[in-house]
Amino acid sequence: MKNKAKEILLKNWRDGFTIPCDKLYPFQWLWDSGFIAIGFAHFDMPKAQKEIETLLNAQWENGFIPHIVFHTESDTYFPGPEFHRADLHPQSSAKYSSTGMTQPPVTGFVLEEIYNIAKNKAEALKFIESQIDKVYFNHEYFYNNRDVNNEGLVYIYHNWESGTDNSPIWDDVWKTMNPPDYKFERRDTSLVDAAERPSKREYDHYLHIIEIAKKYNYSDEKIAENSPFLVQDPLFNSVLIKSNESLITLYQLLGGNQDKIDQLKHWTKKGKSTLNSKLYNEALKAYVHYDLVNDRQIEYASSSSFTPIFAGVPSKERAADLMGTMLDKFGGEEFYLCASFDPTHKKFDPKRYWRGPVWINLNWMLYKGFKNYGYSDLAKRIKKDSIELVEKAGFFEYFDCRKENYNNEVEGCGGANFSWSAALILDLLNE
Repeated sequence: MKNKAKEILLKNWRDGFTIPCDKLYPFQWLWDSGFIAIGFAHFDMPKAQKEIETLLNAQWENGFIPHIVFHTESDTYFPGPEFHRADLHPQSSAKYSSTGMTQPPVTGFVLEEIYNIAKNKAEALKFIESQIDKVYFNHEYFYNNRDVNNEGLVYIYHNWESGTDNSPIWDDVWKTMNPPDYKFERRDTSLVDAAERPSKREYDHYLHIIEIAKKYNYSDEKIAENSPFLVQDPLFNSVLIKSNESLITLYQLLGGNQDKIDQLKHWTKKGKSTLNSKLYNEALKAYVHYDLVNDRQIEYASSSSFTPIFAGVPSKERAADLMGTMLDKFGGEEFYLCASFDPTHKKFDPKRYWRGPVWINLNWMLYKGFKNYGYSDLAKRIKKDSIELVEKAGFFEYFDCRKENYNNEVEGCGGANFSWSAALILDLLNE
């Protein structure tokens, strides 16, 4: 299994970066690259470091890091650079074509993971020293431009920024919008079963939000004033907080930089406090998303609801409640952990992208989080389920969470030979 994982990563490696999988995702994705670097660190540290270096080279002049970097041309993906037009922003990268949106900022904690995995700590620290200020600059961008209420929580302006693209969470936001019926050619549904992908009407919403951002040249200030989609996401903010804490640890190892350490501590303390007071839902006993435009919680439980445990956000009592919610709603004997959306809800769809399937990257974070809180039985189950799904169905993008479907020969869902599934299973196996 380890050898197969390595083989996939090497096969998906391009000159300086790794694609998530062939054809379906032919470019460099932000959080994919972070998770991929963790896998490479176990057997090819130069590639792990190059992955992060290439990603950070695409950083804009204001600290922003785009969610896709278009290093090459491809006719198998829509929407491409000619639709996104990131060049409309005056501080976008002059060297790299990209999108004008971002993804969960994993690079901070990824640098710490690389350091922890590295056998040669001095060499790893030298690499980290060459990159860490770029990551800090990215965090500074978020708190200066995306924290509209100065409360330590940043917003996302597009569902793609969450990483959980077509989650039922966004359905309530779509009800407040009425985008045009766009004419475009989908590329994904020619490569993957349409029943496993977002619908055409969902894509209309996605494109409409991008058109609004383009209208204002991707100005964060104008987007905050005019976008119908402004959401505080527990996953996105938990990843940011976790990365803050990793940067603190790494700056302390490097020495100096006390001003940055103090600032990171300030952001972290404020972020944890507001995440607990604003995004926790007492009825669900889970963290939820907050719709800033309509000033309300979006009251659904998803795998994102548990990610604050990865960042050490909940109290011990609240962590116990999270465990209870996971086992009660997601943890039935008939399910693998952890479905991306509440299996007890009518909107649950076990095969359609982020509306129910299991994703290895979320499982990896939840495993780490529950383990750190001392919930070793639940952590072991998440790890065991992740490995078993890949053993039974292959290194796919995501997986049907229903155990009954794995009695016969069955494949996973979405893209095959998927890089972050390979990378993170490799990390779990190497523990």
